[in-house]
Amino acid sequence: MRYVIVILVAAIVALIVGYNAFFTVDPTEQAIVLRFGAPIRVVDRPGLQLKQPFVENVVYFDRRVLDFDPPQEEVIASDTKRLVVDTYARFSISDPLKFFQTVRTEEGARSQLGTLISGSLRRVIGTVPLADVVADRRAAIMKQIRDEVNGQAKTLGMDVIDVRIRRADLPEGNSQAIYDRMKSERQREAFQFRAQGQQQAQQIRADADRQAIEIRAEAEKKANVLRGEGEAESIRIYAEAFGRDKDFFAFWRSLQAYKEALAGQNTTLVLSPDSEFFRYFGAPLGTAAGGGTAPPAAAAAAPAAAAPAAH
Repeated sequence: MRYVIVILVAAIVALIVGYNAFFTVDPTEQAIVLRFGAPIRVVDRPGLQLKQPFVENVVYFDRRVLDFDPPQEEVIASDTKRLVVDTYARFSISDPLKFFQTVRTEEGARSQLGTLISGSLRRVIGTVPLADVVADRRAAIMKQIRDEVNGQAKTLGMDVIDVRIRRADLPEGNSQAIYDRMKSERQREAFQFRAQGQQQAQQIRADADRQAIEIRAEAEKKANVLRGEGEAESIRIYAEAFGRDKDFFAFWRSLQAYKEALAGQNTTLVLSPDSEFFRYFGAPLGTAAGGGTAPPAAAAAAPAAAAPAAH
């Protein structure tokens, strides 16, 4: 029975010693073996590794690329313009031993890296104007900041792979002031454009009114000319017709006068039977009521009554 107990105790001790004598390094990790807190060696090969039990322990570090988001920084450009800059960085642990001796943990590394980025950011942006940061030379500025930070981070056992400016904005008060100034400038330009538009509209309307007056005047002129030519032609035709047969023309004008005078439905004429107006009702064509050719006075009376119809 005692022999069995000894074997069990020996097995347990062997298991404990074996458990403390071996450790595993993952492919995404690198390790430092410490003896009583002092670094002894760096293990950068993945797999099962051996160490002295109880007197040595292992500290692991990530070998992958790590991200770091430092807090926003308010910096001043060379033209005294203030900027709120938001950055991010990517780094890796290149020398685990130096990393352990300087910053010890990833939290300590991020704190040190934030200080380095902040100082480099202020130095570099302080030498360039605002326009270079937001547009013209932004890529070159980020490269300069990365190179400076990387040079300082190597002393801490880190490689800074990239430092990027995510955003670069004006402070809230400055942004509002610039927005108000831009708004007033746009309002001034809009007022100027509206005034120019109204001036052009007035010029266009005045030109259109002038052209309309000229067109109407020309049309009235042509209408008067055509009307005069028509009246002249009408007079010529009447004169020619009157010259061909004066008696027939006098008779035809009298008929037109009868037509105009008796056109109404309730027309009443009070005339003497031997009135000159009815000279053709009781006498042959070409003679007056008492015989002979119609006197010129009678012929003149008929055209006067029929004049509106002749046109």
